[in-house]
Amino acid sequence: MWRTRISLALLVALCLGARAVMNPNNPSFAQVAYVPFEGEASSWHDGFARYDYVMEGERISPFKRSDSEGFGVAAPAEGQRRCVVICPKHPAPGNPWSWRGCYWDHQPQTEVELLRRGFHVAYISADSNLKPDSHWESWYAYLTEKHGLSKKPVFVGMSRGGQYALRWATSHPDKVGAIYADNPGGDDDIFRGLPDLARQDVPLLFVVGTNDPLLSRFAGPFETIYQQFGGRASTLIKEGAGHHPHSLNDPKPIADFLEKSVLDSAPALPAFADGSKLARSNYYSLAGGFKWHPEDGYYIASHGAAFSPCYAQYALPLGFDTPVTIIVPKTEAPGRPWVLRSNFVRRDALLDQALLAQGLHIVVGPVGYNWDGPKLAEWNKMYDYLVAHGFARKPVLEGEGGGAGAVYGWAVENPDKVACIYAVDPIMHAAGVEAQPLDRLEGLARAGVPVMHVALGSEPSLVAEQGEMERRYLSFGGKITVVRESSLPKAVDFIRSHSH
Repeated sequence: MWRTRISLALLVALCLGARAVMNPNNPSFAQVAYVPFEGEASSWHDGFARYDYVMEGERISPFKRSDSEGFGVAAPAEGQRRCVVICPKHPAPGNPWSWRGCYWDHQPQTEVELLRRGFHVAYISADSNLKPDSHWESWYAYLTEKHGLSKKPVFVGMSRGGQYALRWATSHPDKVGAIYADNPGGDDDIFRGLPDLARQDVPLLFVVGTNDPLLSRFAGPFETIYQQFGGRASTLIKEGAGHHPHSLNDPKPIADFLEKSVLDSAPALPAFADGSKLARSNYYSLAGGFKWHPEDGYYIASHGAAFSPCYAQYALPLGFDTPVTIIVPKTEAPGRPWVLRSNFVRRDALLDQALLAQGLHIVVGPVGYNWDGPKLAEWNKMYDYLVAHGFARKPVLEGEGGGAGAVYGWAVENPDKVACIYAVDPIMHAAGVEAQPLDRLEGLARAGVPVMHVALGSEPSLVAEQGEMERRYLSFGGKITVVRESSLPKAVDFIRSHSH
């Protein structure tokens, strides 16, 4: 089954490049009062009112279409574009709308469902020769400035239509509400524009077939890049399907995604922002579901932000070379317990995801570019700042390999500020300290800091070092539990029983 992977290098870029929290009161996004559409109405699927227009240059005029077009639309005359608007019977608040370029009336079930939910639906002529250009700008202005539709449409795009939706969106990242791209094509301009789109927190949904050759060329890389820059990407994967058929026979999952994207609002600014230049992105796992869809005749896998818990992730500068990263639970536990670690939280970090679900904040302390571990002064400043903003006085310390050694480096300097330590195959080395953690365990033991080590590795010197650490900690009267296999329930129970 197809999946994507995350690179640490781009996760660093995520923390440095995440978008600033948008200002919803920006006057450039003030909505114009709704104005009904002019011209002669005809009927589209299920009796929805259809208005046709022709665009020549920047001029848009009502157009009398031929009955032979049925629900479709004919190719425009040379130098013109055909435009279509379908109106809902009861417009939703804010006048949301979906925009399609290419393949009008092909698999229209998602748009019909959106019309039932109060969306307008719009189209402008597009094909291999008619690409997104100034005509799209004029059509957007006509719908938003003259008729009062939302400043942030959602896009429905299939194949080349998905490519064009992503092309326009990455060129206008602040004018998009969400994108549903079905087995989309792509180009280099889209790849270059995805980070800006992620910074605007535009949700993306890819519907793809595992046998479509475009999957590995475009949709897969698009999703991976978008995740790495903190954007919300989600994917529905039809097992065994090719490029066709597009969409789903039951469009509810797609329509739900688009409607929720319109209704979602940015979370309230957290108290720890404190007027600083805060950047927000998203953290979510790659976990998802897999089930049979009888309406389509496929098993469909799902993963991404729409199908797993999605948490706000903030980059807090505090004057350091690299920011402090804070992942915020949806509902925090009493006393604001938190986990402190020195390396980034991967998408497969099941323990951190379980702790977020139980209300703990996850904090990644700053580690600069030119050294291997935390600077004591910076971590002390970070600790004081967070405690002053209501975080528990004793965080849980967590790490794996060298990341565990790094948090031990801070712990041995601050034994009275540690709730417990959880480490997987710890390498007991810390940069920038006078004495290594292995030689300074007595203070932690005397402070009663409980430790759990998960020993999975078999490299002889590492096994010997961990054994020596265990022997010394016990000799100082410390409490340490060593397990030889990873167990998520044991880890969660250990941390929750000792977090304050």
